[in-house]
Amino acid sequence: MILSRVLRGTGGLSARFLSARSLLAMGILMCLVCSGCRQNRSADAPQQVTIASKVFTESVVLGELARLLVKETGAETLHRRQGGGTQVLWNGLLEGSIDVYPEYTGTMTQEMFTGQGIRTLSALRTELAKHGIAMSRPLGFNNTYALGMQKKDARRLGIRTISDLRQHPDLRVGFSNEFMERADGWPALKDAYSLPQTEVRGLNHDLAYRGLESDDIDLIDCYTTDAEIEFYDLAILEDDREFFPEYNAVLLYRQDLETRAPEVVASLLRLEGGISEAEMIAMNASVKIDQQGESRVAARWLQKSLAITATVQTVSRTSRLVKYTLQHLYLVGLSVSAAIVLAVPLGILAARSRTLGQGVLATVGILQTIPSLVLFVVLIPFLGLGPNPAIFALFLYSLLPIVRNTVTGLAGISRPLHESAAALGLGSLARLRLIELPLASPAILAGIKTAVVINIGTATLGGFIGAGGYGDPIFTGIRLDRTDLLLEGAVPAALMALLAQGFFELVERVVVPRGLRLKSTHQ
Repeated sequence: MILSRVLRGTGGLSARFLSARSLLAMGILMCLVCSGCRQNRSADAPQQVTIASKVFTESVVLGELARLLVKETGAETLHRRQGGGTQVLWNGLLEGSIDVYPEYTGTMTQEMFTGQGIRTLSALRTELAKHGIAMSRPLGFNNTYALGMQKKDARRLGIRTISDLRQHPDLRVGFSNEFMERADGWPALKDAYSLPQTEVRGLNHDLAYRGLESDDIDLIDCYTTDAEIEFYDLAILEDDREFFPEYNAVLLYRQDLETRAPEVVASLLRLEGGISEAEMIAMNASVKIDQQGESRVAARWLQKSLAITATVQTVSRTSRLVKYTLQHLYLVGLSVSAAIVLAVPLGILAARSRTLGQGVLATVGILQTIPSLVLFVVLIPFLGLGPNPAIFALFLYSLLPIVRNTVTGLAGISRPLHESAAALGLGSLARLRLIELPLASPAILAGIKTAVVINIGTATLGGFIGAGGYGDPIFTGIRLDRTDLLLEGAVPAALMALLAQGFFELVERVVVPRGLRLKSTHQ
C-alpha cells in the first residue's frame, strides 16, 4: 500500500529526473565536442603566440609591449595577464601553455637556479637552453629589490641604510608574500644583515604601500621602478652590503618559437636595450597613478620609441562584463556538470556500503580541505596555465556536497519502503530508478546548489592563473588599488550566486513532486 502510493507519486518524477540527467549528459558532451572543435580550428588557424605576465603592473606592461609587437607580425596572440608568480609562469613556459613572459636576471640566478653558482648572462643562457628556453638580451633597465619607509620616519629614527635597521628591532615590517619566501628575500637578507625584526607580516605587494601610508607598518620591500616610491615620497634604504643583485628585465621564450615563428622572435627582440629605467617608471606611473590602461601605455611607448603604430581597441564596461560572465559560467558550469556525473554514482555506491561510504566521504572531504589557490597552482604543470587547472580544481571541490547529499538522501528513505519494494520483486536498478532517486532528489539538488554557489565564489581565484572570469577584474583592482574594478568582479559574482539559488528553486519545482517539496520544507 505504501509502495503503491510512492510509485504513483513519483512515477512522473522519475521520467523527469532521468530526462534532466540525460540533458545534462548531452550538455557535457556538447562542451567536449565544442572544445574539440576549437582545437581543430586552431590547428588550421594562424600561429598563436601565448604571452603571460606576473601579478604586478610592470610585468603586465611588458607583456602588453610583447603582445603588440607579436600582433604587428600578423600572428595571433593571447596575453594571460597577471597569470601568477615566478614558479607559475616558469612551469607554464616549460610545459608549453605559454610561449613568452618577462623575467628578471636576479630572479633566475637567486630563485629559479639558486645554489648553482650562475653569475653571468652567458651561464644563464646555457642553463636555460637545457630546458629548451631562450633569453633575450636585457631590455635596458634594472628593477632590483629595495627596502623603503616613509621619509619622516627615516629622518626621525636616523635610518639611512639597511644596516641601520639593526638598531630598531621593534619596527613593524610588511613584506610581499613572495619576498618572504624567496632565496633572495627576507630570510637571506635577515641573515646577511643580522636583522632583529620579528614582527614581519606577509601581504600583497600593492597593498603594502597602503599599509605604509596608513601607518599600519613601518617598512616594506619595493621594486626600484615602482611608481609608488615617488608618489608616496618614500625613503629607499641604501643596500650598504650590496646584498641585492641586479634584476635586469629580459624576455624568456621557448626555443621552438624561433622555428615556429622566427618573425615573432625578431619582433620581440626589438625591445632589447630599448627601455630605460626612467621610461619604465613613467609607464608604471601612467598605469598605477594616472589609471591609464596598460595597452594604451604600451602602444604610446612603441609609437614614441620604435615608430610602431599599434591599434588599441577600447572595450566598454558592458562588453567586459559579458566576457567575464561567459568565462565564469564556463568555469562553473563545466566543473559542476562533470562533478554531478561522478558524484551521484559515488554517492549511490557509498549509501549501499557503509565501509565504502566512509572511504568515499573521507576522500572527497580531504580534497575539500586543500586551499583553493594551492590546488590551482599545483595543477599547472599537468594542465597548463589558464582555465583547465581551475576547472579541474573546481570539479574536485564540487564532489563533497553532491556525494554527501546523495548519501543523505538515500539513507533517509524509510525501511518499510525498501521492504515493500523487495516484496514486489523490484530489482536493484528498478528500485533505484523508480523509488530511491526520486525520493532522494531534494537532497541531491540541494547538494548541487551548494556546489554551484561555492564554485561561483571560488572560481574568482582563477584570475590568479589566467583562467578568466570575474577574478580578472578583482585581481586587477587589487593590483591597481581601484575599487571600481574590484566591484566589477565582486558584485556580478554575488549576483550570479543569488541567481543560481533562484534557478535551482525553479528546478526543484519541476523535478520534485509537490508532496516531497513540502516534506523537505518542513524537515
